[in-house]
Formats: sequence, C-alpha cells, structure tokens
Amino acid sequence: MEVKVKSEMDVDRSLCDYCGACVGMCPTDAINLDETVIAINEDKCIKCEFCVIGCPTGAISAEWFHAKL
Repeated sequence: MEVKVKSEMDVDRSLCDYCGACVGMCPTDAINLDETVIAINEDKCIKCEFCVIGCPTGAISAEWFHAKL
C-alpha cells in the first residue's frame, strides 16, 4: 500500500500571468486567484495535477512524496 505523506505545491509568481487556466482546471476549487495573488488550498487539493498540466506558462509545480507500507 502506498500512502502520501507529504505534498508540496509551488507557484512561480514570476511566470504566472494570472490567466486563470489553473482555476478552471481544478475539480475541487482548491485554487483562489485575483489580479495579484494565487493561492492553492492544499486541504482541498486531490493532487490530480490538472493545474500543473493546464498552466500555459509552467508556473505551477508539484512534488509528491510517498511511503510504502
């Protein structure tokens, strides 16, 4: 069995153009965006990586750490 023990998501704000593509891709509404701030609520995030794949500028990155039981 594999269990996620730590997750990290990062937004490179120098690459983000606040287009909102990530917000539209997120199935759990875990991303909040306004003209100057983007925030990912990791409690709502299901780690589907749709935001990472859908970001046209590559501003969002995710790294998942797993443990095997």
